[in-house]
Amino acid sequence: MMLTQQDRELLAKKGISEEKLAEELACFEHGFPYLKLYSAASVENGIMELSPVNMDVYLKAWDTYTASMSDKRVVKFVPASGAASRMFKDLFAFLDADYDVPTKPYEQTFFAEIRKFAFFEDLDAACKKLYDKGIDALVAEGCYKKVVAALLKEEGLNYGNLPKGLLKFHSYEQGNRTPLEEHLVEGALYAANKSGKVNVHFTVSPQHRALFEAKANEKASVYANKYGVEFDISFSEQKPSTDTVAVDMNNEPFREDDGKLLFRPGGHGALIENLNDLDADIVFIKNIDNVVSDKMRGDTVIYKKVLAGVLVTLQQQAFNYLQLLESGKYSHDQVLAILQFVQKQLFCKNPEVKNLEDSELAVYLKMKLNRPMRVCGMVKNLGEPGGGPFLAYNPDGTISEQILESSQIDMSDPEKKAMFEKGTHFNPVDLVCAIKDFQGNKFDLPKYVDKATGFISQKSKDGRELKALELPGLWNGAMSDWNTIFVEVPVSTFNPVKVVNDLLREAHQ
Repeated sequence: MMLTQQDRELLAKKGISEEKLAEELACFEHGFPYLKLYSAASVENGIMELSPVNMDVYLKAWDTYTASMSDKRVVKFVPASGAASRMFKDLFAFLDADYDVPTKPYEQTFFAEIRKFAFFEDLDAACKKLYDKGIDALVAEGCYKKVVAALLKEEGLNYGNLPKGLLKFHSYEQGNRTPLEEHLVEGALYAANKSGKVNVHFTVSPQHRALFEAKANEKASVYANKYGVEFDISFSEQKPSTDTVAVDMNNEPFREDDGKLLFRPGGHGALIENLNDLDADIVFIKNIDNVVSDKMRGDTVIYKKVLAGVLVTLQQQAFNYLQLLESGKYSHDQVLAILQFVQKQLFCKNPEVKNLEDSELAVYLKMKLNRPMRVCGMVKNLGEPGGGPFLAYNPDGTISEQILESSQIDMSDPEKKAMFEKGTHFNPVDLVCAIKDFQGNKFDLPKYVDKATGFISQKSKDGRELKALELPGLWNGAMSDWNTIFVEVPVSTFNPVKVVNDLLREAHQ
């Protein structure tokens, strides 16, 4: 394509090279290949099932690590840029409906249970301020839409435009809490180091950063005092350099009315850059809306520690083997033991290794061991939309564990479709990651992204259709070339809030 001076200035401002732009445009032309599947992962094949004895061992491993880690840094990383607008899509639809009284079951449930929401008192006060009447009086008069408007619109609580992380989710006698606060509490309970320091990092959208910082400044000392810890809270935004170009339906660059190229956020895969910027040895990753109230928190804390214990145990074993391989002083039996570890513990298989000499095998093993590592909690499949755990082929012919979305699988192939539909487990985004090598150096995480795992979606802008490029997802293709271990965790640890009525579930009451 021919670039204008305006195009070049926009690319420079965003930090996007002309080569990267050309690569992205080529993706629209050629599309993305489907991943070649080996099988769905299950407890019989690739998912670790924890026994009570195992759990004790891994809990102790994490406690030992945190008690002795004066030189180690643990960070809780929370993707929090999601707007709450989708949470309220049914209520927005009610505002636009041609009827005034709740008619659909969803709307009726919202009003029948309205006192159970943690934001009820704030909403009642907003109604009185706007209409000189509380919720009960407005409902008695049939003014349901006024209540919803007070919740969603800017002149009321503005919940329709705020990020999820700043909405009141849970009720407590001492004051109701937002997800941001619940993540601080979680951090205090499983991510504190020996001296009581808790590092929490939120990725936020630029327009909401000041609100997040204000809430963190207001609340950090409250939870620091309550749990006897000290918080180091930081924030970052998706980098403009991770935005992707949009095209029209003919794969030509989409230009806005003023002739400017249109770039869009590249999806959560962009956050691999934010993760790469962290100074951390161990990183917990969990979405902003997957939190519970105190009375339900027991399983969450225990299993977070267990996952971290699995990670540091396997990491230490990998480090020991890497030091042995690096020394060059290993026996044939030791090389075979390392191969067993890579195949059985890290679930990375290579059909070709039987043909390799010991020295060649040592080079291969060093390459597979010296990579970022992640342990991923997996819950039993309850029909939730989203990705799942698979064993898939890599570009180098090896087979390893991958979290895949349906868009990465050829659903026109009956065998692959059946694999996806019969998957026993689901990805709740419950990760613990190790991002430094055996010599203490940070891995360069973008090097481990499989660029062939992005996907193309159809959107619109100002009434014109366009195609958008989604980067390889953070826990999908962005971590494709990591060592990945799947561990079964109970569904009690997975309590996302996708729609506002989810807050009526027991985990949020």
